[in-house]
Amino acid sequence: MSRIALVTLVVDDYDEAIRFYTEALGFCLVEDAARPDGSRWVVVTPPGVDGSGTGLLLARAKGEDQGARVGDQTGGRVGFFLHTDDFARDHARMLAAGVTFLEEPRHEPYGSVAVFQDLYGNRWDLLQPAA
Repeated sequence: MSRIALVTLVVDDYDEAIRFYTEALGFCLVEDAARPDGSRWVVVTPPGVDGSGTGLLLARAKGEDQGARVGDQTGGRVGFFLHTDDFARDHARMLAAGVTFLEEPRHEPYGSVAVFQDLYGNRWDLLQPAA
């Protein structure tokens, strides 16, 4: 069996990214290890994800090319999808934590959804799939 284990998200600063993902989104910090080249191996996962779920590798941008992509890794499209089992609870918690939603929640045939942005401007869907 194959699966995607990690997706790299280019960030400006490790610590501010860790704070946002753990405090505002409620993710778990799985690993934060210094590497010999001065970088860090930083992995966060949504709450409740065990070893079989996909995590985010928070990678600090190196150089102008990578720095220019921070916050716009998908060209302005929604690039990340955070599923929840309780949309109202998580939407309210995220709003209280200062997360910026770009639209009001809407109810589609596939579920309840609202687009939000992370601290750098990457677009995400908060989505509770229809039963």
